[in-house]
Amino acid sequence: MATAVTTRKTRVLAPPLQRYGVLGWLRKNLFGSVTDTLLTLLALGFLYLILRPLIAWVLSTSWAVIPANFTLILRGSYPEAAVGRLWICVYLLFGLAGFSWGIWFRKFQSITLFVLLIPALLALIPFIITYNRMNLLVGEAVILVAYAIGRFWPQRWQGFAGYLWVIGLLAMPFILHGIGEPPLLLPVVMTNLWGGLLLTLFLAVFGIALSFPLGVILALGRQSNFPAFRLLSVIYIEFIRGVPLITLLFMGQAMLQYFLPPGTPTIDRVIRALVAITLFSAAYTAENVRGGLQSIPKGQYEAASALGLSTFKTTMFIVLPQALRAVVPILVGQFIGLFKDTSLVAIAGMLDLLGIGRAVVNNPNWLGNHQQVYIFIGLIYWIFCYAMTYASRRLERTLGVGER
Repeated sequence: MATAVTTRKTRVLAPPLQRYGVLGWLRKNLFGSVTDTLLTLLALGFLYLILRPLIAWVLSTSWAVIPANFTLILRGSYPEAAVGRLWICVYLLFGLAGFSWGIWFRKFQSITLFVLLIPALLALIPFIITYNRMNLLVGEAVILVAYAIGRFWPQRWQGFAGYLWVIGLLAMPFILHGIGEPPLLLPVVMTNLWGGLLLTLFLAVFGIALSFPLGVILALGRQSNFPAFRLLSVIYIEFIRGVPLITLLFMGQAMLQYFLPPGTPTIDRVIRALVAITLFSAAYTAENVRGGLQSIPKGQYEAASALGLSTFKTTMFIVLPQALRAVVPILVGQFIGLFKDTSLVAIAGMLDLLGIGRAVVNNPNWLGNHQQVYIFIGLIYWIFCYAMTYASRRLERTLGVGER
């Protein structure tokens, strides 16, 4: 008589990972063959020839121009009495960043520890005054609390993350600019006093935030079956893409007021620059998104139609999410370019980060220090651009871009 034999189910283990020490990694990646060894030695020699004089210059030159103008580089001529508003905006950004990081990147890694410690690391900069150091430590507490809320209660707060970003971004211009006369809590600070990193970030952040939805609408319009909508979208995209950004900036400063009804109050020059940057970026965003829309297989539309979904629901819930997911690297590359293109407003007379740098090097007290100033400003640009690049890679990994 045959008997049934039951076997205990065992969990299939993943294959063991290959682990290398430092020497093993060097041997595998840099000295694996004679050719690799020769190329590694040549690269090290080339780096030595370049970095040796550079490091010697960095250590021997005077960097006093940076601490003396550090506040000017960060915020321009923004009044000292209103600096507290800047810190409120910084707290908002720290809180939103920590909250979003806790929700979207729940796996704790070394980069998470670095992100959470950014305010504390900034407080270690030697020439920061005590007041700013204390505010950075408060910001450290804000980002830790926000991260804990997002990490330990993600299901409760996940749906509010997008709304919080919208509310925070809408509140920042009112906090920075003010809403009334001096007796009020937030007296107006004219934008001609804005400058440095403050103005650069304002133009970049709101240029990106406003151009993205406009670009998506234009991309959908160019793919639309309505001839009038499609024609208007094509004319706008092709016209804007055929004009340099500096031309739009000059037109915004000189001609925007003429397109408005008579009696319209004079538009602030920062708003004019923001309009030009937004219109310029929206055209390129539209083409990038259109490329993503064209990559969606026709079967997706047919499946949605078979389920009885309307055109609006098909676009918003099936087609557009897949299209945006496919073009994340392109969009981030465009936004990095936009962040750097904000430096063109210096040609239009505004003292952004680059404009402040030019003003500093033209100061008779700091003649001959242009190398130090521009290296420091270039470092600031690199930090922000690399942060966007890294966040893009993490987002691609989370969304599975490039994977089937």
